[in-house]
Amino acid sequence: MPMSRISLLKGKSPEYLRALADGVYHAMVEAFKVPENDRFQVIHQHEPYELIFDRHYEAGPRSDDFVLIAITAGKPRTTEVKQAFYRRLVERLAASPGLRAEDVMVVITTSQGDEWSFGGGRLSASLTGARP
Repeated sequence: MPMSRISLLKGKSPEYLRALADGVYHAMVEAFKVPENDRFQVIHQHEPYELIFDRHYEAGPRSDDFVLIAITAGKPRTTEVKQAFYRRLVERLAASPGLRAEDVMVVITTSQGDEWSFGGGRLSASLTGARP
């Protein structure tokens, strides 16, 4: 039940944004084994002076199509699972909306089950084993 924050420069069409969000979601379903319909995403569009990134650090060169994807997951994944996710993600985003792998940066953070509430002021039963 990861939550994704997707940051990019302003100016992309609603269709592009949807393809981007869909690619992130489907890669998580495939590689992270996230259940269907477990989808929570926020897209942040920024002015050029609000999204600052090094165009050449490690995986560059990066273009103005650069996307930063910050994922908060409720359980840790192995290095192998994360690597499979990264590969599947850039494959999907290359296919649609047409992003280069060099323009995709991902940061994954994990948290404990008691740090999630999906509503109603209750802890997440799916992460803590608690009964609603």
